[in-house]
Amino acid sequence: MRAHAREIFDVAVKAVDAEQCVRQFVSLDGDILRVGDQNYDLSVYHRILVVGTGKASPQMGVALEDVLGDHISGGSMNTKYDHALPLKHIDIVECGHPVPDESGVEGVGRIMRLLKEADENTLVICLISGGGSALAPAPAEGLTLADKQKTTSLLLACGANIVELNAIRKHLSRLKGGGLARAAFPATVVALMLSDVIGDPMDVIASGPTVPDTATFKTCMDILDKYELVDKIPESVRLRLNAGLAGDIEDTPKPGDTALSKVQNLVVGSNGLAVTAANNKAMALGYNTLVLSTRIEGEAREVAYVYAGIAKEIVTSGQPLAAPACVIAGGETTVLVRGDGKGGRNQEIPLSGAIQLAGWDNVVLFSGGTDGTDGPTDAAGAVADGQTIARAEALGLSAIAHLKNNDAYNFFKPLDDLIITGATGTNVADVALVMVGNA
Repeated sequence: MRAHAREIFDVAVKAVDAEQCVRQFVSLDGDILRVGDQNYDLSVYHRILVVGTGKASPQMGVALEDVLGDHISGGSMNTKYDHALPLKHIDIVECGHPVPDESGVEGVGRIMRLLKEADENTLVICLISGGGSALAPAPAEGLTLADKQKTTSLLLACGANIVELNAIRKHLSRLKGGGLARAAFPATVVALMLSDVIGDPMDVIASGPTVPDTATFKTCMDILDKYELVDKIPESVRLRLNAGLAGDIEDTPKPGDTALSKVQNLVVGSNGLAVTAANNKAMALGYNTLVLSTRIEGEAREVAYVYAGIAKEIVTSGQPLAAPACVIAGGETTVLVRGDGKGGRNQEIPLSGAIQLAGWDNVVLFSGGTDGTDGPTDAAGAVADGQTIARAEALGLSAIAHLKNNDAYNFFKPLDDLIITGATGTNVADVALVMVGNA
């Protein structure tokens, strides 16, 4: 089942290959560029510029260059370190994730300078993928990169989800929350998105640089109140949010804003596609399958209790489906950082699950991030079964101690149970598998 789990995961990742996703929605016939259900006559545009941000944006760029070739006048995109690819017409800037850095600021500067050249005869194509928020820091007036770094780190450490995190990012940025489209106006903008967000809300993917923003300054203050961070964030951030709340600072573009009137936004890949592919592969391997949800969120170690409970129920009652069984779930959990260990949500889920499943036969719990990098590690996730705890104890490893210290990586590494894929070239959140074999 461990081998099957990896096969299923690999198929899920391949189904949302960034190049493939772009090619499914973008084609060129003469001078007519087709993007989804819309056509663009390239003869009316003097320039085509490509900009973007995200872990998978370079792979999306490969596909776009293959389609458009020398029609592209120039471009620049930000991506994570070690994720760049050689492109002919588009510059790539590597920068920090999940905490933004100065290289990200420099890359955004390049993007903004390109957009200043855009006019009504310019077509701007924006390639957006997961990680795009952190990778495109553009501090708003009165803020520094350090202010944004500290605020981001505080939100990550307290377990804020991606919707909450991006709501605040948008209100501290010149680029996010419709800011890119505002900067490009009056150019025509086409944004292609690879979604890593539950439910694929376009205003949340990479903080929606080309999308009307549904969050407000009040939304941001409510989030900070929820996590008791109002007195911990930098004073400059607090002053800006309070000024926005008072109406002294213009909010992000909302629906109906003129600056967004010439924008096409299109999601070309999502977690749902990955989960569907996983389900099909599991069936082909002979498993009874169930797609639990593509909207799983919450504290990783707590979600693991649910997965372990499902596995036990299948073993004991054959419900909700009989063995051999594969229950598939997608989404994105969070980790409340309590210790100083190394890991990520897709390693913490199997670690917590292993404790619950200790001694149970014929069960496997697998969780992986489709981008191949779970948290600040080189692992996509990890795999556990009913014998994981016994094997660990034989090596002198305490699962409980490692869980308390958020140190799942150093628990699974000696067991050779980390899932190492390298950068996958895509990013549509996570895929988890609960597998039960015949007794």
